[in-house]
Amino acid sequence: PPPPITNSNRPDQTILCRGIQGMMPRMFLALAVPGYLHHGVEAWSASQPKASASAISSMSLHSTLDLDDATTSTDVTVTSRRKTWFPIHPADALSPSNDYNSLVKSAYLRHVLVASEEMADLILDVYLKGGSLPGKEETYGQADGDVFTRLAKDVSLCIDSRKDGGKIGWVDSPFYQVSDLGILDKTNSVLSGMISPDVIRMVFQERVKGGDVLKIPATDGDGWHLIRVDDLHIQLQPSSPAAAGSKNIINKNRKKLKGSGNVPLSPKFVINKGIEDDEKQSKTIYSVPNAQYYKILTAGCQMNVADSERIMGAFEGELGLKSLDSLNDTNDGVDPSLIATPKSSKKPIPDVLLLNTCTIRDHAEQKVYDALGPYAALKRSGHPLAIVVAGCVAQQEGEALLRRFPEIDLVLGPQYIPWIGELLVEVGKGSQLCMTESMIWSEKGGSGVVDDSSRDKDGDWMVPIKRGHSTRAWVNVIYGCNEHCTYCVVPGVRGVEQSRSMEAILQECLQLAASGYKEVTLLGQNIDAYGRDMTPRRTFADLLHYLNGNLPPDTISRIRYVTSHPRYFSDRVIDAVANLDKVCECFHMPFQAGDDQVLKDMRRGYSYDSYMNIIRKIRAKAPDASICGDVICGFPGETEEAFQRTLDLMEEVKFDNLNTFAYSPRPNTEAAGWDNQIPPEVQSDRLQRVQALAAKHALTRSQRYLGRVVEVLVEDRNPKNRDEIMGRTRQGRQVFFPGNVNELKGELVMVEILEARTWSLVGKIVDHAK
Repeated sequence: PPPPITNSNRPDQTILCRGIQGMMPRMFLALAVPGYLHHGVEAWSASQPKASASAISSMSLHSTLDLDDATTSTDVTVTSRRKTWFPIHPADALSPSNDYNSLVKSAYLRHVLVASEEMADLILDVYLKGGSLPGKEETYGQADGDVFTRLAKDVSLCIDSRKDGGKIGWVDSPFYQVSDLGILDKTNSVLSGMISPDVIRMVFQERVKGGDVLKIPATDGDGWHLIRVDDLHIQLQPSSPAAAGSKNIINKNRKKLKGSGNVPLSPKFVINKGIEDDEKQSKTIYSVPNAQYYKILTAGCQMNVADSERIMGAFEGELGLKSLDSLNDTNDGVDPSLIATPKSSKKPIPDVLLLNTCTIRDHAEQKVYDALGPYAALKRSGHPLAIVVAGCVAQQEGEALLRRFPEIDLVLGPQYIPWIGELLVEVGKGSQLCMTESMIWSEKGGSGVVDDSSRDKDGDWMVPIKRGHSTRAWVNVIYGCNEHCTYCVVPGVRGVEQSRSMEAILQECLQLAASGYKEVTLLGQNIDAYGRDMTPRRTFADLLHYLNGNLPPDTISRIRYVTSHPRYFSDRVIDAVANLDKVCECFHMPFQAGDDQVLKDMRRGYSYDSYMNIIRKIRAKAPDASICGDVICGFPGETEEAFQRTLDLMEEVKFDNLNTFAYSPRPNTEAAGWDNQIPPEVQSDRLQRVQALAAKHALTRSQRYLGRVVEVLVEDRNPKNRDEIMGRTRQGRQVFFPGNVNELKGELVMVEILEARTWSLVGKIVDHAK
């Protein structure tokens, strides 16, 4: 057996507990004292599922597809009742040329060191339950929303890290590889009394990500570590050639552009902190005056809007750029197809043009090409301009965009946004890059991390974000999707699911609260999958409870979220929406079709009846909640009888709002290749019938507000009537009413509803909600 702990940095736990009396509930204090530990843990552990005897279990995070439940209308040869599904763990989705050990340089760690495995299990249970003590109504108190750091301060045996909430800091991976140099021999600048090299190896062998918590035995004495990974330091090497077989392209020798004979020029970029510019490179023919102004045009969903806000933050916070719109005081439309031709416009030309693209609908690629045309011509004429194509079209088309438009400087998949600053530095040196390989999520990325001495997690670590509104904000909680519905391009362009840690999400919300924001909308392509990629698994309901309980009073008063998936929607989420005071009574529940066979062909994983069971539970527990949805008309193989089931479902639910689409074959999706496509004229007819019924139901749902006094958060002035202001109810219905936007923006007011319209309401202020 290993020798007992005798290091002075690990005092007797009984002595430790005497020093922290009054800081924690008596029941938890008793459990921390070795003399009482056995009896206290015994009652708790009897009701807990037994964990594996192994310190770290090797979990296979691959789901399976049951062919009986998810076949398509096309012929399928069944060779096995079950087959391996797509990789769903972020590290499994990386390519061999861009694997975990070549990307992850370091991890920021915290730990709690305790005397026994039972104690470690107990503390982990308290942490996962947000501070709830086992068998008690009492909650373990904490002031900053981070139960783990409070637990470390109160019960950890490691005196060196205890005072800092278990902070170990940045720990280098012993497996990190750089290009062809192989595994580097790393020396971690941490105290030997905190964590041993063997424990460090075990952490990185698990290919951890931010938010993971591991239980590992101390290898240099008795005891057990609970180790939380706060973040990863991902080290890109954009100045080095891409690895063989990689989808990433780094071209440092650009050719002359056809038709002009000019070498494409880009302005020079300098990151405010962290990256030194290469003087030798800056004197090449590619060196032109520093970039000053940028323009971003955004198409698509809320996720793209949130991505553009992060890009704007990086442009302004890291590169010191200014928005061209702030110079000429314009607000162009968000669709790239509406962009003005530079030569015909008197507006100043940006130094950086970024198109944040969407591929969910047909002709998306052509819109991008149309938008790029005039700017490509400008670049061919010799004008120094950096052209960036980002978003889903960038991820989908990749290198093909560079072949079609060699004037493009950077093709940027959404997963590389945290590194856009340092990638543009390379563009300024004359490189052309295509970055579309899979990536592990990091709160910051690499550009703000220079060396071990300057890395400080306690500083401003997240990529800066420039919000598009001063009252409400988007907050990403999970990226990607693992579902692979047969019509959907999202998994191919957004990658596998990667959840942010609850602590990181809360910190972003607290920053918003301090800045005066009143509403946040949590974003995820499949938000109900939140936490299932984490170790241990968390749930979206856990996140809602965590945020609702830790946002200070009189700050953020509304929490919304999109988008749910009926397959994973849980009763706990319904209970959270019904009972938590900050969570708005609004459910976005895409159903896509009403016919069971069509749903099976779509690989949606639910039926008409199971969807309606969810709706009935919502109506029972939150009767005034709004229910919104999405529907696709004319999916391959949809008969008229099948389409009638969609109308039947709509009649039964009566949606407050419905997003309607005609099916559009998308690249790299299964249904696009089927031979039972529906004629466009049939699709159009069905879409019109759905839209007419949706409008009828929306008006009915609006009319329930007539005569009621409802709480409205004031957001903006009515753009069509400057004497009116507008806001939304908790259920998401837009309300217009007379008022002064300068006095009331961001305020909660009580409004009497006088008129009901299909998609909005009209009223008058009765009083402030306060």
